[in-house]
Amino acid sequence: MKEVFIDFKFSDFWDNDDYALKEYVSKKPSDELIKTIEKELGFKLPIAYIEMMKVQNGGIPFNCCYPTNEPTSWSEDHIAISGIYGIGKEKDYSLCGELGSQFMIDEWGYPNIGIYICDCPSAGHDMILLDYSKCGIDGEPEVVHVDQESDYKITFLAKNFETFIKGLVNEDIF
Repeated sequence: MKEVFIDFKFSDFWDNDDYALKEYVSKKPSDELIKTIEKELGFKLPIAYIEMMKVQNGGIPFNCCYPTNEPTSWSEDHIAISGIYGIGKEKDYSLCGELGSQFMIDEWGYPNIGIYICDCPSAGHDMILLDYSKCGIDGEPEVVHVDQESDYKITFLAKNFETFIKGLVNEDIF
């Protein structure tokens, strides 16, 4: 298995305030739950995502912005996330929760090309997606921003989930 998040400190990553713990953070996922969620979503989760969720299953990061090379409806030079969905069903903000990936596809009309893993401060008007359109359902997805306000425009963010997480920066930079 490929090693991921070498020299990365998750102890400095999560902002575990009461809201994050209540709305996003679930117990660590079992291998059985991971397989169930993958089957329900129709895609294999990236190793880096699974390994991160085994450290903490969902939450709100301290660094919640990611630089972009093109403008989005959020900003000229970055996107922001509200939280990262955990592997599970019980939290509204989890992959298969009430406001999870399939909800965004079914209720908001987001493209069905991957797994929506992060919500954004726009309350559903943009999302972060693991995009499997180039790699297939078992491949290593790119991370993209999908902008509902701009006819579901897709903006490339990172070549994989680990690169996306390591590239998150504090909003103070902007």
